[in-house]
Amino acid sequence: MSNAHFPILSLMVLVPLAGALIIGFCANIRLAKAIALTTASLVMLASVWLVYVFNPGDGGLQLLERQVWIPGLHVEYLLGVDGISVLFLPLTALLTLMSIAASWHSAHSRLYFALLLVLEAASLGVFSALDLVLFFVFWQLTLPPLFFLIGLWGLDPLRHNAASKYLLVSICGGLPLLLAFIILAVNHATQINANLPVDLSFSFPVLLETQLPDNLQGIVFILLLVGFAAKAPLVPFHTWLPQAAMAGPAPVMALLISLKLGTYGILRYAMALAPAAAVEYDWVLGIIGAITLIYGALLTLQQSNLRRLLAFASISHVGLVIIGIASLNMQGIQGALLQLLNFTLVAGVLMLLAGFVQQRLGSTDLHHLGGLAKAMPKLTGFYFLFVLAGLGMPGTSVFPADLLLVLGALQAHPSLGITALAGAVLSAACLLAFSRRAFLGEATKTAAGQAQDLRPHELALLVAALLLVLLGGLFPNSLLGINQKAAEVWLTRLLDQPGMEGDELASLTMP
Repeated sequence: MSNAHFPILSLMVLVPLAGALIIGFCANIRLAKAIALTTASLVMLASVWLVYVFNPGDGGLQLLERQVWIPGLHVEYLLGVDGISVLFLPLTALLTLMSIAASWHSAHSRLYFALLLVLEAASLGVFSALDLVLFFVFWQLTLPPLFFLIGLWGLDPLRHNAASKYLLVSICGGLPLLLAFIILAVNHATQINANLPVDLSFSFPVLLETQLPDNLQGIVFILLLVGFAAKAPLVPFHTWLPQAAMAGPAPVMALLISLKLGTYGILRYAMALAPAAAVEYDWVLGIIGAITLIYGALLTLQQSNLRRLLAFASISHVGLVIIGIASLNMQGIQGALLQLLNFTLVAGVLMLLAGFVQQRLGSTDLHHLGGLAKAMPKLTGFYFLFVLAGLGMPGTSVFPADLLLVLGALQAHPSLGITALAGAVLSAACLLAFSRRAFLGEATKTAAGQAQDLRPHELALLVAALLLVLLGGLFPNSLLGINQKAAEVWLTRLLDQPGMEGDELASLTMP
């Protein structure tokens, strides 16, 4: 583990909060938008610098920032990154910047842009926190901004119900997380024969080195899995996402769909803190992933609204990521990480495109669309490019992710590999069928045939995102090299468990 000489992670968390505070004292809405955009741009630059100074050859935690926070409970302000988490910070910064830019011509108030910055700060904290209490604080801090952003600026008449449902599901999901964290801290004190609460520890690096008894492994794993599954979302905890996708503003939903905080939590905490249970029940995780993949894809086939379709497609791809994690091999874990990074970017851009359509036509229902290619050729072109990227077209960043995931699943559990392939076919069928009816052919409504094409700032956003998708597809090693060492450390920890034979370990970790 290496300490940071400059608190870049704290800076990335505090700058958006400072920007939100400044907006609160700003009376001019255009100035507030400029402050939000400038703040997000500064965080984006800081995230690029973070990746530049990160050492991919070190599989451990880096750039640690540590301060005592609550001495009586041994709670620390502890931030740090490794190869698993480091790329999620620039992804968060990029998506926030795009969401603010996409909202530039909206009539939203100053509070809207301030809440977007607060959401960015909390999300960055989730990806960089290494103390479980600090992580839980950031985790819960993501809820109020999303609740108000959906409830106040949503488009659907049921936006208040959607916001309340998201909040309640997330709060209920937080309870098993908190219970698991307490069990881990108490177990640490018990293992060193200390008196409570003197030697409690919520430090993630410390807990990784603390032996967790077999009778607690399953309990902790299940608690963490349920807590994170509620926000991933995995079936049957998925029902809040389609409702929120219909109700929330498109730029906000681009963030909510793209930032897979729950899936990251399963990968980062559930698998690492209860490794024996994770290995023992990896088949359960694989089945949950397969059910989510196929169920989400089948529901996608039935949708007649673009926003709901993208929500169910996102749920389906969460299942694909879970299959990759359950494979317990290098192909599976690296494919899962690439899928989280790349498809989430693609899904976020598609949701922004759906928002552009909503702004022009007032609806994303299929019966209001049709013939959009004639009126909006640029938007249609970008839409199909990102749809093909999401389906794993060679040359785009999702292709190596899908390839690694399928290979990893086939190597570990052939049935899961076949399920992953079936999910890909279903996703292609539903996305292409809907897109053909919505964008090609004759316009079914007068408004669809007279809609305005992309504005210059919208075009700039899409070009920048497309370049990233193409670069990730043409040079996948640039991303794989960053997380390879950390993925090896993660996999070794899981597979270095009693009962794992040497030949079995070698076959699962074979590159």
